[in-house]
Amino acid sequence: MIIHRILTPERTLDGVHGASKKKILQFIAQRISNEAPEINAKELFEALVARERLGTTGLGNGVAIPHCRCKACPKPIGLFIRLAQPVDFDAVDREPVDLVFALIVPEGENQEHLEILQALAERFHSKPLLQKMRSVPEAGSLYKFIVGNS
Repeated sequence: MIIHRILTPERTLDGVHGASKKKILQFIAQRISNEAPEINAKELFEALVARERLGTTGLGNGVAIPHCRCKACPKPIGLFIRLAQPVDFDAVDREPVDLVFALIVPEGENQEHLEILQALAERFHSKPLLQKMRSVPEAGSLYKFIVGNS
């Protein structure tokens, strides 16, 4: 799956404030629920938290990819956030996170879920690419950069 199929300009956000991993997960759940009203924000938040309990989605290098399956999700949905200030996300390298790509997929989409996660992990593994993502001036340019190079 190519990133442009799951991410939209409206779901590419810059300068988001979040005091903690929990607050960021709440923000993600609410933002996705606002755009896809069939998805209950509280249930989505609980699913994201349950996934984090299995192991951190903080990949290292300032990147986290929180993800979960959701019964009410009609199709894979991505949300990219560049945080105003890095936060502790229990990342594997113990460094704070400032780039967050949330992925919500329909409950039965196991193979597609894994394929998208693999593509995202590969995409957000390149340090030069991450530096560029951090230096792009605003959300519109950030979206174009993320999907244009996917």
